[in-house]
Amino acid sequence: MSNIAETIKADLTAAIENDKLVLPTLPEAALQVRDIAESEDSAIGDLVKVISNDTALSARIIRVCNSPLFRGNRAIENLNMAVSRLGMAYTSNLAMGLAMQQMFQATSDMIDKRLRATWQTSTEVAGVCHVLAQHYTKLKPDQATLAGLVHLIGVLPILRYVEDEDVQVSSIMLDNIIEELHPRIGTAILKKWDFPKDLQNVPLEYANFQREVPSADYADLVMVANLQLVAGSEHPWAEMDWTAISAFDRLGIDPNIDMNEEEDLNAQMEAAMALLQ
Repeated sequence: MSNIAETIKADLTAAIENDKLVLPTLPEAALQVRDIAESEDSAIGDLVKVISNDTALSARIIRVCNSPLFRGNRAIENLNMAVSRLGMAYTSNLAMGLAMQQMFQATSDMIDKRLRATWQTSTEVAGVCHVLAQHYTKLKPDQATLAGLVHLIGVLPILRYVEDEDVQVSSIMLDNIIEELHPRIGTAILKKWDFPKDLQNVPLEYANFQREVPSADYADLVMVANLQLVAGSEHPWAEMDWTAISAFDRLGIDPNIDMNEEEDLNAQMEAAMALLQ
């Protein structure tokens, strides 16, 4: 480990511990959507009003609604119909998640590439989480999707720091720094954003393969979704003995089956991933 990487790590760690690390704020659209979803007396119309201010977001929600994941009898043409079909909870979590995409951009090429790749992974994991939650668990697919979208949120401040301080660091060193620090930072961000308690621990726990909890939770789901995506690749996680990972057991998923070979499941996962991108 080089000195520069150690210095970056020490700086970031000190910043986390002294509450000096600049954590990102939730995008305005996401905040507005959440306020409406949480308020007792708001109606679907209120949610439609906020989302319709963002044309791209509206179009994507309509697209989600017309996807194979929500096969309805008739095509959905407008936001009102979409929100009615998806329901407030699902729409608001989806809108919050999608609004975060704008945060994963930067001015420097290297950082921008990494942020986009991080968002790409987040959307893929979120898509698989949605399908697994629906097929195997009593966990809510909308919360599962959001859990997937935010599990790497702690990467943001690290990359911002590298960009702002204009630090020259190799790609491998940066991987190492991210891997070590992003889980703590991610959980700190979700606490700051007042995310539901059962989502706050996801960044911290999803790669803790030895974790034992009383029943399946969103961290289990994000863990298995990540493993599912690296199955059959050269990734170190693909080399582990998955039968020793108790999350599979809690979710009621056989670690030995290749989900990519289950045609219906695979089609759904592909659809879910494509939607979020």
